[in-house]
Amino acid sequence: MLKKENWTVTWKSAGITAGLFALTTVVCALLQRLGLNEISQLRNETYVPLVYVLCVLLVSLLTDGYLCGTVVSLLSVFAVNYVFTYPYMNFNFSLSGYPLTFLTMLAVSLTVNTLTATLKRQERIRMEAETERMRANLLRAISHDLRTPLTAISGSAITLLENDNLPDWQKKKLLGSINDDAEWLIRMVENLLSVTRIGLESARIEKQDEVAEEVIFSAISKFKAHFPGVAVTPQLPESVMLVPMDPVLIQQVLTNLLENSARHGGATEITVSLARQGNVAVFTVQDNGTGIVREKLPHLFDGIGFLPEKNGVGGRSQMGIGLSVCMSIVKAHGGSMSARNTDGGTAVSFSLPVPPVSETAAE
Repeated sequence: MLKKENWTVTWKSAGITAGLFALTTVVCALLQRLGLNEISQLRNETYVPLVYVLCVLLVSLLTDGYLCGTVVSLLSVFAVNYVFTYPYMNFNFSLSGYPLTFLTMLAVSLTVNTLTATLKRQERIRMEAETERMRANLLRAISHDLRTPLTAISGSAITLLENDNLPDWQKKKLLGSINDDAEWLIRMVENLLSVTRIGLESARIEKQDEVAEEVIFSAISKFKAHFPGVAVTPQLPESVMLVPMDPVLIQQVLTNLLENSARHGGATEITVSLARQGNVAVFTVQDNGTGIVREKLPHLFDGIGFLPEKNGVGGRSQMGIGLSVCMSIVKAHGGSMSARNTDGGTAVSFSLPVPPVSETAAE
């Protein structure tokens, strides 16, 4: 059943439809003008319908719903049979083959429009289903990851309240545990706010040229405040690199990657590198940790890897929601992300588009 929105039209779609139809008509008129003899004219009358069918296909691909494609299909049939087919500027259904040509052109145009619009709608449904699947995986991970530290905080607080005679070292240990879990919950909330900010999949974020090295140092500084025992070595290019980005979100990506290396990979040494490769800036976080289970690598960023496991710190899930958030942020910047196991740990890289060198130099 066709929905109402499939028959609505925007000014943008109307402009695309009018522009393509006008361009097609001009092209076909030129073809007709080039027909200097009967043979050329016959060939043009063969080519013209194909050009208009191409117009219908482009309109169906570039506009939303069925309305624009249907309108241009009817207009194309009119143009082909009234303007570019003998007798010109007239309909004559008494001519042999004329009705068949008319109906065939109409059927082909409407079929092309319907099939194209249907394929676009199915692709949109698939993307929506993918988004919902990711959302469900996120919620499943959140429900587990929030419950564990909250239970730990509650248990430690009850122990402190009900036992006044605990030694000082044990009190400090319990308070430290509460503080660690509270900070982890804060980082979880930061991740969720990041997801909300970029709107999960279809984000349109405000990007501005930022010094990538400064963003890296900010992320390292934030990470070292929680993991002072982990050595972090930056490997940066000699010249300053300007990268269009939202610095808060990219810092969140780097912080998540650093914390995953230390908290879940057991890394003691981490290298953060930055390099330009063509028209992308590549950020890499490489550690000397335990690596990632091979079976999880293909699904590391899509939420399937969020299944609760008990081998994370404090019984938390192995990767939490951090990597999915990272992927969403990077995609919102028009970039890509990948992970691989190395001989001595794991390397996670993400790339962000940068202007060509000539444009950067000109600025």
